[in-house]
Amino acid sequence: MNSLDGIRILDLSRVLAGPWCTQTLADLGADVIKIERPGAGDDTRGWGPPFMKTPAGEDTRDAAYYLGTNRNKRSVTCDIATAEGQQLIRQLVQSCDVFIENFKVGDMARYGLDYASLSQLNPKLVYCSVTGFGQTGPYRERAGYDYAIQGIGGLMSVTGERDDLGGGPQKVGVAVADLFTGLYATVGILAALRHAEKTGQGQHVDMALLDTQVAMLANLGANYLVSGQKEGKVPGRAGNAHQNIVPYQVFEVAPTPDGQKDYLILAVGNDGQYAKFCAVAGRPDLATDARFVKNADRVRHRATLVPMLETIFKQRSKADWLSSLEAAKVPCGAINNLAEVFADPHVRSRDMVTTWDHPTGGSVELVSSPLKLSGTPVRRDLPPPLLGQHTEEVLRDVLMLSDAQIEQLRSNKII
Repeated sequence: MNSLDGIRILDLSRVLAGPWCTQTLADLGADVIKIERPGAGDDTRGWGPPFMKTPAGEDTRDAAYYLGTNRNKRSVTCDIATAEGQQLIRQLVQSCDVFIENFKVGDMARYGLDYASLSQLNPKLVYCSVTGFGQTGPYRERAGYDYAIQGIGGLMSVTGERDDLGGGPQKVGVAVADLFTGLYATVGILAALRHAEKTGQGQHVDMALLDTQVAMLANLGANYLVSGQKEGKVPGRAGNAHQNIVPYQVFEVAPTPDGQKDYLILAVGNDGQYAKFCAVAGRPDLATDARFVKNADRVRHRATLVPMLETIFKQRSKADWLSSLEAAKVPCGAINNLAEVFADPHVRSRDMVTTWDHPTGGSVELVSSPLKLSGTPVRRDLPPPLLGQHTEEVLRDVLMLSDAQIEQLRSNKII
């Protein structure tokens, strides 16, 4: 049994934000029917290398990017640019609870697949649109990509090394605007499903990457709105430091045995942890110094305290610091590369890597869902599908089409 057993989702989204949302819902048990272009499919199938390998070691047509966002779904090919394809979508919608798309504003209306049209066929339908800038506003017709949204939404102005140390605009290493929009869309869809369950009435969930990115400015956005705009102070890049907490950053420690620079993260979250850190560092006087006792004091005197700590940290090795800080319950951590992440015994013990038997005959390791539900665990039964792998199955089981009808659709190049 899964949490979303009985929920069926028609997924016309592509690339990342929409597929990330529907993958999460699929993990929770929803039947996600992924609609793809015949002969081409989701763009990310070709976003490689790396591509998945066959047992013989040859590249398949599916890139790792695609595999990481499409588990537990069924793939159906359908050309929605044709009248027959549009009619097929309308028929499927009548047996679905959720419809999600990430086409440009106005495209779905031109196909007769917009919320106003489909809600007439299924009043309980939850319809989610994912775009760069939303369904309203002066930018609504612009194409939206994560990289551009990170810039427009302010994230790149607060990410990276301080400008006085040579910093400049820097994007985050993964597509966070896409990923967070996918997660917010998941929350919105679940809330709308709850409302539909209670009232029988669906609704349109309008998700925009820019809205999400602005929301994710979090404390920095609040800093500016509460005081910055009045005082003319705009948050900037702080490198690996925290804007509101000190000490909370990367510190260089003693070199490795082979002479390489080494680092760790210190993440002191409150005054008690700061006092414990000072004891570990052999400088209890820094915990009672009036300039540093409270976090607000340490933020104000950051320029004095941090250079002192930089000197202290360079006197001991990373391993020495980590073992001492962890024993004292002071938050800290190493800076791992991906090989170290996936070899980490804790990551492995938490089952954050799953092996899937793929339809090509091979097997592939993928990152697992982080959701751990005690009564309704996430699904692990459907590997990322081949293009159109479930077309006939869905058309037979959901629409009750005959073999002859399916063959006619295929000969007309609709599926």
